Amino acid sequence: MPPVRLIAIDIDGTLLDSRSEISPANLDALHRAHEAGIETVLVTGRRHDFALPIAQALGFDLWIISSNGAVTRSTHGERFHRDLLPKETAIKLCRAMREFRDNTVITFDRDGMGAIVCEQRERLYGVIQRWMEKNAPYIEYVNPIEKALMEDPIQIMFCGEVELMKTAERQLLDCGFADEITVLRTQYDLRNLTIVDILNAGCSKGHALERWARHRGLVRDEVMAIGDNYNDVEMLTFAGHPVIMGNASDELKQNGWTITLHNDESGVAAAIEQVLGSTVRVNA
Repeated sequence: MPPVRLIAIDIDGTLLDSRSEISPANLDALHRAHEAGIETVLVTGRRHDFALPIAQALGFDLWIISSNGAVTRSTHGERFHRDLLPKETAIKLCRAMREFRDNTVITFDRDGMGAIVCEQRERLYGVIQRWMEKNAPYIEYVNPIEKALMEDPIQIMFCGEVELMKTAERQLLDCGFADEITVLRTQYDLRNLTIVDILNAGCSKGHALERWARHRGLVRDEVMAIGDNYNDVEMLTFAGHPVIMGNASDELKQNGWTITLHNDESGVAAAIEQVLGSTVRVNA
């Protein structure tokens, strides 16, 4: 097997612990991998600007695959790829999902207020309060939300309780234009929260990681991917060395991927140690 030359790491629930912090062990392992010439790329459902402070905290330049694969941009702002959702499809989507308007968020690839658009605040604030507080300078409220679709957005997402979002996901798959979109799910059972992301057809973390690896001249056996949630499945499936976090759901642990430690136990560091040749044990 070729040596690992690229490590793709999810942020929330993977690189970050339950306090949304990077552990000293994770940071140290990433620095040693960087010094060994192994590239790190962060692959996240976050918008680029929301992921950027995490990337900058690592202390070295790198690339971020953000919005579940829709945008690939460096920490310096250089853009490699962008895959937007056509506004015509986005408008159809908003109309087809009218009953979920209070749960709807649209994101755009722009700076400042208007990068995020919601129709109203109260319902979303009840389910993703911390996210809304952190992103408050970017949120614009537009009613009806279709009026915001003057250009192609990055994505549309629906946020709500797990059972409600299961209903939304079924409705999306039966919408009549499912071939125009990609539907990805991020589920947090302990918080009773699911985020359903709708992107352009063929857009995912896996497709974006494959594109980046090809750009770097790497084969999949030279790529390790570390993730914890359902929106990481395509990325883990592509990587020659897939690693699932110990805090992931039991369902995701049944795919035959290497299981590392919990995110509160520096599971990323434990996985990287295997690449660096350490004796730290990672369960298979």
